[in-house]
Amino acid sequence: MKLVKDTDNKVIEKREVTDKEAEQAFKTILTWLGEDPNREGLLETPKRVMKAYKEYFGGYKVDPNKILDKTFGDVDGYDDMVIQKNISVQSHCEHHMAPIIGKAHVAYIPKERVVGLSKLARVVEVFSKRLQTQERLTMQIAKTLMESLDAKGVAVTIDSTHQCMTMRGIKKEQATTVTNYYLGQFKEDLSYQNRYLRFISIPKD
Repeated sequence: MKLVKDTDNKVIEKREVTDKEAEQAFKTILTWLGEDPNREGLLETPKRVMKAYKEYFGGYKVDPNKILDKTFGDVDGYDDMVIQKNISVQSHCEHHMAPIIGKAHVAYIPKERVVGLSKLARVVEVFSKRLQTQERLTMQIAKTLMESLDAKGVAVTIDSTHQCMTMRGIKKEQATTVTNYYLGQFKEDLSYQNRYLRFISIPKD
């Protein structure tokens, strides 16, 4: 058993599952599908899927707050919003484990210090590499940035396609989902929110 943090950042006790156990589980699924996991083309498939899942869901092993540890104060008093647009989102929905593919836009208003731009994308990536709902994903990114950066305000928008809707069920291939979450000045002052929305809607050249 080991202590880990769940999606709400609460510490829980969890039994560790070995790679071999995971491989066996995928082998069982292949059999359930009607396949022969012992045929040549599938012999290495359980191991490959296990390794792929480690990549897809690697966010469980990363603390997003540590990504934001290092900040910079040499910004000559800059206190307007910092916006990073079009951050790729590749996640999986927790209901069907189907891919969620889209883009995130992130903005924050610094108090005295800023963070390296790559760190914003890294926070998006960490939370994306977990089983998610888009609503929770949007909120987790925003709350982490707000708390870790001690920002005056944070805004997060995600626009994505859910393959649980496009490949199964209702099968609406063109449907996208947009979620927004605002904290601090972005929530309290509509002028900031409106400026942010205008910036992220500017088309790329």
